[in-house]
Amino acid sequence: MKQEFPHNWYTEFAAAITICDKDGSILYMNDASKEQFKDEGGETLQGTNVLDCHPEPSKTKLKRLIDNKGENMYTTEKIGRKKFIYQGPWIESGEYMGIIEISFDLPADIKHIVRL
Repeated sequence: MKQEFPHNWYTEFAAAITICDKDGSILYMNDASKEQFKDEGGETLQGTNVLDCHPEPSKTKLKRLIDNKGENMYTTEKIGRKKFIYQGPWIESGEYMGIIEISFDLPADIKHIVRL
């Protein structure tokens, strides 16, 4: 029997979660996302276009990612903080709805384990 799981675990999840529709409009930011982007407006970014938050060439790359229902992941470092960024399609009942970005801090001494 399938059990319901009504909890909004993503609201206080430690990674920043930002959800945009297929036109780039920011629909949702969890608490960590609002905090991560507080200097850019935080919660007030909801309803704005994510493309307006990016300079070139990032803007064009993100637009292509949204238009092509693509996936992108990378690490970045800014002011001594390393982050992992994942951007991927938001699919609901088989229909492309937009894009989700998940980002989180990486410790400087993160373990890398190779499984055999």
